[in-house]
Amino acid sequence: MTIERFIDNASTGWMQGGGEQSDIVMSTRIRLARNIQGIKFPTMFTKDDAMEVRKRVKEALQEEVHEWIDMNEISALERQVLVEKHIISPDLANKKDIGSVALSEDQKQSILINEEDHLRIQCIYPGLQLERAYEQAELVDHYLESPLKFAFDGEFGYLTSCPSNTGTGMRASVMMHLPALTITRQMERVIPAISRLGIVVRGSYGEGSEAPGNIYQISNQITLGKTEHEILQELKHIVMRLISHERRSRDMLLQQSRIALENKLFRSLGTITYARLLPSSEAAKCLSDVRLGIDLGLIQDVDMSILNELMIFMQPAFLQQYANAELNADERDVFRAKLFRERLHMKK
Repeated sequence: MTIERFIDNASTGWMQGGGEQSDIVMSTRIRLARNIQGIKFPTMFTKDDAMEVRKRVKEALQEEVHEWIDMNEISALERQVLVEKHIISPDLANKKDIGSVALSEDQKQSILINEEDHLRIQCIYPGLQLERAYEQAELVDHYLESPLKFAFDGEFGYLTSCPSNTGTGMRASVMMHLPALTITRQMERVIPAISRLGIVVRGSYGEGSEAPGNIYQISNQITLGKTEHEILQELKHIVMRLISHERRSRDMLLQQSRIALENKLFRSLGTITYARLLPSSEAAKCLSDVRLGIDLGLIQDVDMSILNELMIFMQPAFLQQYANAELNADERDVFRAKLFRERLHMKK
């Protein structure tokens, strides 16, 4: 697979669906922050230090990486496409001169180089697969630890640029579709409650992002003083409780206002099927409704993997990359509607 195909193709490994609780949990991500012993951390290092990090990581990976992309070899638009596909972070996209990413062929594993830390090992799997994602991240970590010699302290654990990541250096996160809890306004109470338990709720693109389409990222906040197993178990416990609450809320909506719910969901299906103008906020709302309709068995003959792809199709950078043209906001709304109609195999 070429670099261009990584960028031009909307689909990534986690979008193929499957995994436990996949009607509510869209994906699971494990991220391990690591720094190379003897080289200044990114908060203090020079460009020469960054190049040394890049060189050492590339040598350590040898033939184990399918694609290596330096941020200075692709355009700003292409970097944003990788952000929209959850392959790199917005922070790495801004590291034009020093940042790189190493990718597996299925794009489920990536290594971000010279972001906030020297390395961010990232594994993303569909559905709720915390243990499997961690096992894969751990394999990559062990493969690299010997040749690179990561900065580690016997008392504090892995040393990182931000003290909040020191310890295991692990952030485990689960991307969840929670429309019923949002519709019934329960998320307003849920977020503060679970935040008190050391769990963070963010939008689908991480810290500072909103939650369009009722998609939330649930992740651990504390990495110091706990083992990886404890972090995974605590997060899974919270996620399972959220799943239970979401299912009860969906049942309540069906029992108490089925016709109104069906009307809402099928109107959204009609919108993404036939609209000629489709703003991103409306597209996200409609995709959430149609996804809920499929999960409840109300909407048939729409492939969930198509909806996952449309989540990427709808983003501004991907639209322009796909169109091979710079589009203003109005033009993006027109092109977005056209792409949705074509992808759903409906008449224009």
